[in-house]
Amino acid sequence: MALLRTILIIALIYYGLKILSRLFAPALFKYAAKKATERFGGAFNQQRQEPTQKEGEITIDKMPNNKSSNKNVGEYVDYEEIE
Repeated sequence: MALLRTILIIALIYYGLKILSRLFAPALFKYAAKKATERFGGAFNQQRQEPTQKEGEITIDKMPNNKSSNKNVGEYVDYEEIE
């Protein structure tokens, strides 16, 4: 009798969660979409509204790393493929 009661409780919980998820899932997805729009849309609008330079003006945000080759590595040997 206890096994049947346990199975019945598990089935009721499963179907109850299934019904509740159908009721509340759309509202939850709308809330998540609204938050994502605020988070990403706000960052996008913030970038678009900051034109601090005039048209045609060039700026460099990051200087490239100057990598010099080590002269003590060895010499370059040209090779040919043998078929």
